[in-house]
Amino acid sequence: METTDVVIAGSGPTGLMLASELRLAGVRVALVDGLPARTGESRAGGIHARSMEILDQRGLLDRLLPQGRRMQAGHFGGLPLDFSDFDTEHPYMLAILQSVMERELEGRAIELGVDTVWDSPVTGFSQDDSGVRVELGGAHPRTVRAAYLVGCDGGRSSVRKLAGIGFPGTDATATGMLADVELADPPAAPFFGRRSAAGDYSAIQFEPGWYRLIVQRHDLVLPRGTELTFEDFRAHFTELAGTDFGMHSPRWVTHYGDSARQAERYRTGRVFLAGDAAHIHNPAGGQGQNLGIQDAVNLGWKLAAAVHGTAPETLLDTYESERHPIAARVLHNTRAQTALMRPGAHSDALRDVMSDLIATDPVRHRLGLEITALDIHYDTKCEHPLAGRRVPDATLTTTDRTRVYELLRRARPILLLLNGTEAPISPEWGDRIDIVTAETPGTPWHIPAVGPIPVPAAILIRPDGYATWATDEPGLPGLGEALENWFGATA
Repeated sequence: METTDVVIAGSGPTGLMLASELRLAGVRVALVDGLPARTGESRAGGIHARSMEILDQRGLLDRLLPQGRRMQAGHFGGLPLDFSDFDTEHPYMLAILQSVMERELEGRAIELGVDTVWDSPVTGFSQDDSGVRVELGGAHPRTVRAAYLVGCDGGRSSVRKLAGIGFPGTDATATGMLADVELADPPAAPFFGRRSAAGDYSAIQFEPGWYRLIVQRHDLVLPRGTELTFEDFRAHFTELAGTDFGMHSPRWVTHYGDSARQAERYRTGRVFLAGDAAHIHNPAGGQGQNLGIQDAVNLGWKLAAAVHGTAPETLLDTYESERHPIAARVLHNTRAQTALMRPGAHSDALRDVMSDLIATDPVRHRLGLEITALDIHYDTKCEHPLAGRRVPDATLTTTDRTRVYELLRRARPILLLLNGTEAPISPEWGDRIDIVTAETPGTPWHIPAVGPIPVPAAILIRPDGYATWATDEPGLPGLGEALENWFGATA
């Protein structure tokens, strides 16, 4: 019987990111996918600020930036959201196709020793106190014994179904259609969610010469599996937009619904769900791929600690307690965006009100920070304003000049001691965390959804870039408890 530490089902962005996170921590991984090969379909179309920060933390962002287009405004239900004053090094959306993301993430996974075994669907599993026995079918039928199994296998997840985890939510009420095409007569500028009597339509440029055209029809629900041809798409788009912009040479045409569902739980014993296997929703605002990547980075270091035997008993449970509410609010805001896009006098009135509100900074920040995931706050039982939030990419002076995110390349926890702070810490922690002493300018740090804060004396940073503990006091009260709560007791 083949053995490994973690079996990951699904080789999309979530599965690839998780595989790399585990390999960075020295965990053995089997990455499998039920499809016969990568489809090459364009799929999702962008990443937001928090995902770019995470990719920067792992040294991947520089590969991606030249392959996308920076857009300083997103949207909420078709109403523009300006990101340009957000407190991040990346106050924009990067328009980049999922197929490009997968290519780069797959390249990193291969560099770290993980390759996808295709045509290997999970057909069954059983688990006990020490591991999971995973049955694989397809072209490579075999049994794999692992410590953990993670289903990253999409909205129709076999792992979720085999685990008996419910997937409640709401059925589709509208149909979205999209086509990636070339345009003979393109619009002067990209646009989101222009409305007509039957729905709305958008035009976004992702790559030179290529546009994504989108139609949402609120008077039509296409059953799953219905074929949508390019000519069908052209007819729907032209009916709503009054023009087809001279579309030609399609490389991908598809349709989707606005159904919104979330797994009742993200864990059953040694089996976990992440990405679309755990949540599906309307792609409004471009949040889905980002949600999955961030699931993977949250789960990866926790699984690695469990495999290495250093995780506190409660650590794996924090994956669900932290990530389930984040996905729930994405489902909530995408349902709201669908309602905002509906045609009719009532929606027109709602849009007028919302348009005025979004023009105000408090509302724009509230919605924009949620879309970009810059406002995420996990409960770490520490009262410092930075605790539970992503650490900003501050410039540091150590032996070499560096940045906080460069310290996170190894995906290890960091105790960052700033501006002369010292820590009386036992040597046993050296195997589990990196201790970094640095100087940084004393100007306040600006934290999204919080505002300016003084530079802390010390921060305990998780491998996913969130502060689990911080203090302004040189005596470092609470550090020992935070170390044990998140990274386990030493002998």
